[in-house]
Amino acid sequence: MTGLDDLRAEIAAHPSNDWATEQGWAPLVVGSPASRVLLISQAPGRRAQESGIPWNDASGVRLRSWLGVTDEEFYDASRFAIVPMDFYYPGKAASGDKPPRPGVAPLWHPRVLEQLTGVRATILVGSYAQRYYLGSARSATLTETVRRATDFAPSFPIVHPSPLTLGWQRRNPWYDTETLPALRAFVRRALD
Repeated sequence: MTGLDDLRAEIAAHPSNDWATEQGWAPLVVGSPASRVLLISQAPGRRAQESGIPWNDASGVRLRSWLGVTDEEFYDASRFAIVPMDFYYPGKAASGDKPPRPGVAPLWHPRVLEQLTGVRATILVGSYAQRYYLGSARSATLTETVRRATDFAPSFPIVHPSPLTLGWQRRNPWYDTETLPALRAFVRRALD
């Protein structure tokens, strides 16, 4: 077993995660010391949680397109580490999924990130990851933060690729013409 495998087992055994372990769910955190790109996102969706494969849904298809990578590249732990703000599906909300549980990242992220010694670039997907990792450096709104994405190197904030953001993307055409090409170049530099 690797250090990350041991840590996943510890996460699963933690009392705060008993409810997920009882459902047969494993914590969805992926990576290796060789991972070059760290993807920090909200929390797994139901389909991802049930399959045990992060980003195994329509949002994942959009994300891989935005990153300019193949499924094989994305699911290669020597290339990508996937560390959500909560390692388990938090449940359904009125619109989309519930937010990640607030205590997960402070408790586990430092220890997980310690294992990811080869990371060259970090992608912060959505407001929860951006709020936690950019803190006061981020702008007042998610849109403003994402618009300034290249200012945060070696991190790169993006919106969540959920179909719920299609309207946002249409209202902000610069995302397709400026941000996504910069994101793809950012990822490719880290991988090559």
